[in-house]
Amino acid sequence: MIKRYIVPVIVLILVVLLGVGLVGFNLFRDKAIKDFFATMQQPAAPVSTYTVEPGIWTPNIEAIGTVSAIQGVELAVEVAGIVKDIPFEANQIVEKGAALLQLDDAIEKADIVAAKAQDVLADQTLERARTLNTRGVGAVSNVDEAQSASLAKKAEIAKLQAVLDQKLIKAPFEGTVGIPRIELGQYLSPGTVVVSLQDLNTMRVDFTVPEQVLASINIKQPIKLNLTDNDESFDGEITAIEPRIDPSTRLVTVRAKVENSSGKLRPGQFAQVRVTLPKEENVVTLPQTALVSSLYGDYVFVVRPAPEENKPADGAAPADAAKPEEAKPADTAKPAEGEKKEEKLVVAQVFVTPGRRSGLVVEITKGLKKGDIIVTAGQNRLSPGAAVKIDNTVNPANTTDAGLPKK
Repeated sequence: MIKRYIVPVIVLILVVLLGVGLVGFNLFRDKAIKDFFATMQQPAAPVSTYTVEPGIWTPNIEAIGTVSAIQGVELAVEVAGIVKDIPFEANQIVEKGAALLQLDDAIEKADIVAAKAQDVLADQTLERARTLNTRGVGAVSNVDEAQSASLAKKAEIAKLQAVLDQKLIKAPFEGTVGIPRIELGQYLSPGTVVVSLQDLNTMRVDFTVPEQVLASINIKQPIKLNLTDNDESFDGEITAIEPRIDPSTRLVTVRAKVENSSGKLRPGQFAQVRVTLPKEENVVTLPQTALVSSLYGDYVFVVRPAPEENKPADGAAPADAAKPEEAKPADTAKPAEGEKKEEKLVVAQVFVTPGRRSGLVVEITKGLKKGDIIVTAGQNRLSPGAAVKIDNTVNPANTTDAGLPKK
């Protein structure tokens, strides 16, 4: 009878002990995991850096402009007519005065021939009237009438010649012609555009700047023009400044001349313009990648040595300092000879006051001092006090177009 109850009791006790063991193991495991992560040190994050050092900086005024030819026109016909000849090809470079379009002028030529024949008769009539008047057999009024008729006929010939000249379109200057917009045999009405003629040797760019910087812009001031961020730069100079400021936008229009010997600039292109200002000394600048903006302000991460652990109070000896007779062995007290101990580095968040921006560079007016090591890349993985290691293999501050001041 007793044996019947002993086995279930033993089983129950074993189940209880197993459950308690599982619960205890889980509690122990959770505590061990928490302790591990609480004391675990994060690996040092690789960052690129830039050392602050005031230097000479050339600030710029950046603007957006439109490129156009120094001379460019849309040639159109002045009189109606049928296209007889198109003596040019697209993209051909033509000289000044070169024929570009010939309209049918047969009627005008015939009218001129007839008018010249009548002009000869008018001249003869005038000569005859003067002879008779000299002999005293002709009235003076006859001479005046004949002279008036002769002058009128010459004026008619000049008018017909002008109309004939309008049938032929010539290049007003040397340049490159575009794609013809007419065809042989096509009837053209006055004002029809024939072709575009552009002088591509010298270009101009029109851009606008805020009225606040108008005092910094002058005639013959140098500029840099770029079509894209990675394209080559073109040098130019300011040739005109609009005397009136647009009251609706508070912007002023500026025009600059740019040489186009390479032929890469074309009318109508979008352009990035930088007006070069006088050089300034003792300016603190950083790559714009180093500056982080937040709701609380702009800040940077400054690399500093990690604080020493268990650092004793001033004048006190370390708590775990070994006694003279208990000195540690030489092989554990210091690194082996020729072995350099790596310095631990951390980052600190420093709020700064940014100033002007130029290209990839931003001026810092407050918050930094000479010698500060600033993180330029890798900030997205950082927080104040995070361990870092410097790796300047790829560094935005080392690019050729960073525009940082010369040391």
